[in-house]
Amino acid sequence: MDLSIYRSFLSDLALESGDFIRPYYGRADLAVERKGDASPVTAADRGAELLLRRRIADRFPAHGIIGEEYGNERAEAEFTWVLDPIDGTKSFISAVPLWGTLIALLHRGEPVLGCIHQPILGQLLIGDGVSATLNGAPVRCRATTRVEAATILTSDHLNLGCYQNGPACDRLLARARLARTWGDCYGYLLLASGHADVCLDPIMNPWDIAALIPVVR
Repeated sequence: MDLSIYRSFLSDLALESGDFIRPYYGRADLAVERKGDASPVTAADRGAELLLRRRIADRFPAHGIIGEEYGNERAEAEFTWVLDPIDGTKSFISAVPLWGTLIALLHRGEPVLGCIHQPILGQLLIGDGVSATLNGAPVRCRATTRVEAATILTSDHLNLGCYQNGPACDRLLARARLARTWGDCYGYLLLASGHADVCLDPIMNPWDIAALIPVVR
């Protein structure tokens, strides 16, 4: 399947979303609301997702959309876009550039394209399940074979023990050469570009993981 038209559109979506989000970053007066699950959300999250939805509907009206902020539209379509406009909103509102925009394209339910975009650092990682590029240059995961030589990243190491596999995660972190909380989607950018070896996230929603599969695979 030729994905070139979708890959180009994906890049355009990411860059346009970044242009929308960037002016909100680091603002002391940024209003933060709480969703039903107590997670934070801002006008940047919501506005960026609406922008992405409009662009997709204009270009590919038969495609489905799944988004963190506004739910599903035609999610059973042959092609479906999965959107997380700001993955790592807690980092975003704290002016820590570990957040990013995640966009994936599913074909019959399988992720075939994904991107991680960090607009403050100017990094755009795109993968198709076979190869990945960072700002156009090829990148790949590194071949670390021992936990004792690995760099392991997680968003919140203090709470890993609260989850089903928490004790196992704690043991893994204890054995690592280096363990850091360079989490949210930026950790996966580091993983896919060969600067980390493992990312630990005990809970992930479809919009958290769909873009990561073709980027890291």
